[in-house]
Amino acid sequence: MALAPLAHAFDPFVVRDIRVEGIQRTEAGTVFGYLPVKVGERFTQEQATQAVRALFGTGFFRDVRIEVDRDVVVVVVDERPAIASIEFNGMTEFDTAGVTKSLREVGFAEARIFDRSLLERAEQELKRQYLSKGKYSVEIVSTVTPLERNRVGVTFDVFEGDVARIKAIKIIGAKTFPEDDLLGLFQQSTPGWMTWYTKADQYSRQKLQADIETLRSYYLNRGYLEFNVDTPQVTISPDRKDIFITLSISEGEPYRVSDVKMGGDLLGLDDDLRRLITVKPGEMFSAEKVNASSKAITDQLGNLGYAFANVNPNPVLNREKKEAELTFFVDPNRRVYVRRVNIGGNTRTRDVVVRREMRQYESAWYDARKIQLSKERVDRLGYFNDITVDTAPVTGSPDQVDVNVNVTEKPTGMISLGAGFSSTDKLVLSAGLSQDNIFGSGTTAGIEVNTSSTNRTISLSQTNPYFTADGVSRSTNIYYRTLEPLTINDGDYRIKTGGLGVTFGVPFSETDRVFFGGTVETNSIDLFQNSPGVYEDYVDTFGKTSNAFIGSVGWSNDQRDSGIAPTRGTYKRANAEASVLGDLRYYKLTYQHQYYWPLSRSLTLALNGQVDYGKGYSDKPYPLLKNMYAGGIGSVRGFEAGSLGPRDRKNNDSIGGAKRLIGNAELLLPFPGTQQDRTLRWFLFADVGQVYGDSQNIDFGSLRYSTGVGLSWQSPIGPLKVSIGQALNAKEGDKKAAFQFQIGTGF
Repeated sequence: MALAPLAHAFDPFVVRDIRVEGIQRTEAGTVFGYLPVKVGERFTQEQATQAVRALFGTGFFRDVRIEVDRDVVVVVVDERPAIASIEFNGMTEFDTAGVTKSLREVGFAEARIFDRSLLERAEQELKRQYLSKGKYSVEIVSTVTPLERNRVGVTFDVFEGDVARIKAIKIIGAKTFPEDDLLGLFQQSTPGWMTWYTKADQYSRQKLQADIETLRSYYLNRGYLEFNVDTPQVTISPDRKDIFITLSISEGEPYRVSDVKMGGDLLGLDDDLRRLITVKPGEMFSAEKVNASSKAITDQLGNLGYAFANVNPNPVLNREKKEAELTFFVDPNRRVYVRRVNIGGNTRTRDVVVRREMRQYESAWYDARKIQLSKERVDRLGYFNDITVDTAPVTGSPDQVDVNVNVTEKPTGMISLGAGFSSTDKLVLSAGLSQDNIFGSGTTAGIEVNTSSTNRTISLSQTNPYFTADGVSRSTNIYYRTLEPLTINDGDYRIKTGGLGVTFGVPFSETDRVFFGGTVETNSIDLFQNSPGVYEDYVDTFGKTSNAFIGSVGWSNDQRDSGIAPTRGTYKRANAEASVLGDLRYYKLTYQHQYYWPLSRSLTLALNGQVDYGKGYSDKPYPLLKNMYAGGIGSVRGFEAGSLGPRDRKNNDSIGGAKRLIGNAELLLPFPGTQQDRTLRWFLFADVGQVYGDSQNIDFGSLRYSTGVGLSWQSPIGPLKVSIGQALNAKEGDKKAAFQFQIGTGF
């Protein structure tokens, strides 16, 4: 239509000038670039037609005309408007940034040329995303508003409607296994008494595909190698509120493994690789076992430097005998070594902090086991929310790879001010400043001040994990504490404690570390008339002022996958301390063992056990000021903090003891809606524990038990645990506390 009236007929002429009219945003040079003629050149009707076609092809213009005025070429254009802004009203299901990105991929974005056909594509893309979420009644109305300078603003008004609910799911062709058992494998389900919370009855195309794969794996793990699922039939009710899903399956027959072979290039490691195969002849074929065996072989080859090894299991079916001959074809590919280890994503943390945890070295053979260990060590630092490690081939060097370590930093500094009230301590004030990764160096430093009507503490601490280049750590701690009852009158007391301690940690393996150090400490006690009997006994034995040099030695073994929120692995710790100089004469032994067992991708069982044993020597009792306590978060929840064990003979207050037993079990579950975020989890727990006096024997019959539910969160102000516990066998005189919370607890 534009080509017919593009210009009045004219005879060829030499161009004296070229003029462009109608442009508002487009540069004149852009138009000149599409013209096949320049000033001083001969211009023809054919060239005019060619120019119009070229300018239309840019998509910038709605109309293009070429006119001639006394040997001057006049190009008259009508620009298409540009998109100045894109807004969404009523959209709560999706993040605006994510939707804007998806629309950009179909060509609809700010600063782009506005086109009605692109607007329709944008509407369809937006509707497609809602349909994938099961919202079939969504309505999208777009409004285009003209703006100055030939621009438009586009607004999408979204009426999301309700999510279509799954009314029924049918599996046709299931003969071997009950249909209800198969449906129990699915994430999606029909409405039930908990689906208001789990939203499992809301249809999702992605979840349906995941359920089909789960069903396929279920059959393949039981030998049904010819199992097949036809394209699912999904229908919707006329009111677009109910979804009906039908799956047609063909089970086939189960196959047993007749023989297991290996083929390909085994590198002379036939016996070593064969031992990694868990599939045995005579047993039912299991895809899970086959895949695990393939992965084990691939990992083993990766440990030897073959970063790109492929292991392809190939079952050959004998349909008459219902047997499968399984062959693992091994292609180790080429052996490679690491050219560089690249650290990325760390804007504050220095490269050396991450690099010194790496056990895969540059210019060394690629080792998958060392790369995994390196990732775990970096994760245990606690400085990062996420760590990814990938291997990239080096262009032009087939025997080289780069290892790229990308981290996502999290805040490691903490400034806290707080106030609280408790029935025991009354007003409690606290302030703290700490930095786990000060100046990005990996060094921890902090000052903490806590004050209440009964306890006051000021503590300065610093830990350098690499005091020496080979990983010897040094921790220094200076502290001063006072403890006194609510009022100073008859029957009260005041305790002042100050100390300075230094501890060194020496690594003996990737997971083992030995600690040794010493602390110089002084204690003073002020007594008043009718002070508690245990403090009178302490002063009679050690005096009002007592000094001690406490030496310690310990060992730890940390094989957890994360120091912040572990899901697998173990942590073991043993420690011995003794007062060898000064007024006190005692020793204390401690052993702790933690075990984390992943029951599934989202469930973790955490077990913790700890035993402490203290004793005096040189004819002196175990000092009261070193007593251990139990009760509350960190020991036996459901009982008041520090309330278990022996009590004072005068006022019946808890005084702790020289021996302690603690046991905890937690079932950790992801918090709904957090997409497997490990830093926020809820848990079910069961606790057991008790404290025994210096002269008491350990009596398992006196152990206290509790159970309950809780929440753990790696909050911006420190690890937070909240629990609601029920004491199961509280005795007369026990102090119970159902609701408890604590910041800074480890288990």
